[in-house]
Amino acid sequence: MDDLRKRAKELLEASAVKVVIGYENGTENKTRAIFVEKPEDTGKLIFDSRCIMNLASYLTKHEVKNKGKMAVTATLPVMRAIIQLASEFQVNDSNLLVLGITPESKLIEFKDLAEVESFVHKYQIEIDVRNKEMLDKIDKMPASERWNFWIKELAPCFKCYACRAACPMCYCHRCTVDFNQPQWIPVPSHELGNLEWHIMRAVHLAGRCVDCDACYNACPLAIPLNLLTKRMLIDAKEHFGGYQPAIKAEHLMSTYKPDDKENFIL
Repeated sequence: MDDLRKRAKELLEASAVKVVIGYENGTENKTRAIFVEKPEDTGKLIFDSRCIMNLASYLTKHEVKNKGKMAVTATLPVMRAIIQLASEFQVNDSNLLVLGITPESKLIEFKDLAEVESFVHKYQIEIDVRNKEMLDKIDKMPASERWNFWIKELAPCFKCYACRAACPMCYCHRCTVDFNQPQWIPVPSHELGNLEWHIMRAVHLAGRCVDCDACYNACPLAIPLNLLTKRMLIDAKEHFGGYQPAIKAEHLMSTYKPDDKENFIL
């Protein structure tokens, strides 16, 4: 994308930003993240249908933030993640410039995060047909069958935590699974430990997941763990007044309303 390369070069030459985060060609016809700090390196930037990594996952890394003001190549899922991160006080206008890529693959530069938020709100999160059909199938299973389904699906997991590393919302410097005093989640890869890890992660993403599928795309075993967060996206929308993430005004898990339903309390 020539427009992206040109604008990135201009920003670096003018010292408007210190680093441009984008995509470059990797191995085996895949793309990877690139951190461009010199104007002459902007020619390495690319953008095409292979660029599915959520680059927002790098915005909270100390080694990246310490470089100075960042510009990031942002598709719609990345923009959603940025607004969610902003609402959690992880990024702001002083340290970030968004070079948006519209669904029509056009470059749009936003003057501030308020503009990004307005743009994002034009596009509702919609679960794709294939995953929606799978979720409907799981919902119709008896409880015992549904339990066995997840035990089987999660059994191959060997806890590489690639899903955690790829997710822009998993930015805690020390995750629950890293604690050993007390040991909240079992370290070994076994039936109970795998289930606890993936359910815990899904719960922590309730009202925060932007449906970018970064976790699923990063999984070396293609475990459909994104179905857990997609289920929560649907539940949040159905039971909390059409709620979706990337809304700065409120958070699903931290907003109390007197008329909230309490039928889940036993």
